[in-house]
Amino acid sequence: MSIFSIFVLLILFVCFLLVLVIMVQNPKGGGLSSSFGGGGQQMGGVQKTTDFLDRSTWILASLLLLLILLSNFGLETNTSNVPSDSKLIEDSEIEIIPETLPEEVFEENDNSNSEN
Repeated sequence: MSIFSIFVLLILFVCFLLVLVIMVQNPKGGGLSSSFGGGGQQMGGVQKTTDFLDRSTWILASLLLLLILLSNFGLETNTSNVPSDSKLIEDSEIEIIPETLPEEVFEENDNSNSEN
């Protein structure tokens, strides 16, 4: 298993946890915290639950971003494994095309035109 595969598995795990934490929260202040303490009143334990969910969301999102950036180092970029039948052309193999055509080409075209 390569390093990149490990990063991908960690990223998927953090994404799953992040989705769970976000789904537990309610955008209007309800969610898990309102089910413990009632609608409008905030008790000490419920406020701590809300703080924990907010903090865990930010930590998981930051961890996800960090893992994505670090996963770039896990990519294999070995240039030594270039196959021998590579289509890349070396500089020595490039053919230089002259800017003017040789006279033979014009003579062949004249002969073919005169036959028609």
